[in-house]
Amino acid sequence: MKDLVQDGDSLVGASTLEDGVDRRVFLKAALGTGFAAAVLPVEAQTLVKTDVTGLSAGDHLIVINGQEVPVYRAQPEGKTNPPVILVISEIFGVHEHIKDVARRFAKQGYMAVAPDLFVRAGDASKVPNIADLMRDIVGKTPDAQVMLDLDTVVNWARQRGGDTDKLGITGFCWGGRITWLYAAHNPKVKAGVAWYGRLVGEPTANSPKHPIDIAQNLKTPVLGLYGAKDTGIPLESVERMRAALDKGNSGSTFHVYANSGHAFHADYRPSFNEADAKDGWRRALDWFRTHGVV
Repeated sequence: MKDLVQDGDSLVGASTLEDGVDRRVFLKAALGTGFAAAVLPVEAQTLVKTDVTGLSAGDHLIVINGQEVPVYRAQPEGKTNPPVILVISEIFGVHEHIKDVARRFAKQGYMAVAPDLFVRAGDASKVPNIADLMRDIVGKTPDAQVMLDLDTVVNWARQRGGDTDKLGITGFCWGGRITWLYAAHNPKVKAGVAWYGRLVGEPTANSPKHPIDIAQNLKTPVLGLYGAKDTGIPLESVERMRAALDKGNSGSTFHVYANSGHAFHADYRPSFNEADAKDGWRRALDWFRTHGVV
């Protein structure tokens, strides 16, 4: 099956795996199975598992400038023109937790789309440790390419019936940083929710700007959900970002959880804080609904 996705002034093919393809082979080849090697073993006793009852969900390939980009999509079965939520992964890629988050949004009436934005650098699920993952996968994924990929994914979602006039974005850790940046990049984004994404940093060739650099001119309301005990994202950087946002008029805000550290929403990791994760999820849904992503 073949769709066409508008990419700037050109058309790129969007191949979807729906007929005559062994999905198990595709999953192993394109997105990996289960969870990323770098986060094993998984805290199985706390895993949230969202079924596909009432949903249309599956894996797709979008071809962007000759590169096949895997995408996981979930949406309510039979619902026309659902609002669209982009779900941006952590550094570990689109593993089972990110897919489950997409299904959770689908249960709320959204078309949720989670693209593998690291695919050009390699398979994030197979890298055994975080240091190699940061150097060989994340460090070789330019922000500019991520913005282009997300633009194309949005167009693909629109062509598949999603209402991209009601577009939201959410992301976790690395994806939280991308949430801030893409909200500034694409004026069609109505609202964003950034979960513990890095806010400040030194510029590099692949990451020339960080969220604090776009804060003052940001127009899209973004809710930042952060942990006070996050040793990698100190509260000082949250306060710097808050002060920069206050100079603009995006309506963005933060909620900081006093008893949580990093990755408190990740129910497969020891950092999971169930109470704060549930509260953050409620706040995220309220944020999207309040800002027209409904």
